[in-house]
Amino acid sequence: MTIYLNQQAVRVEAGISVAAALAIHGSTVTRYSVTGTARAPLCGMGVCQECRTTINGLPHQLACQTPCVEGMRIERCEVAR
Repeated sequence: MTIYLNQQAVRVEAGISVAAALAIHGSTVTRYSVTGTARAPLCGMGVCQECRTTINGLPHQLACQTPCVEGMRIERCEVAR
């Protein structure tokens, strides 16, 4: 299926999580902390909240708990703020 990572169309297998899709396509970084530290999935079960990203325009979605869906749009941080 096709999803969009930072507006770039990429192909992923059905059933994988957004966190897995990010890792497959180059980076597990989902956001940066207020101090500029790269953050990525840690626990893999939605407890740590480190995998928060924007999915279909909704901020603070958990990448590790969200399965990819055809046409999904995911925005992740690429550079420290």
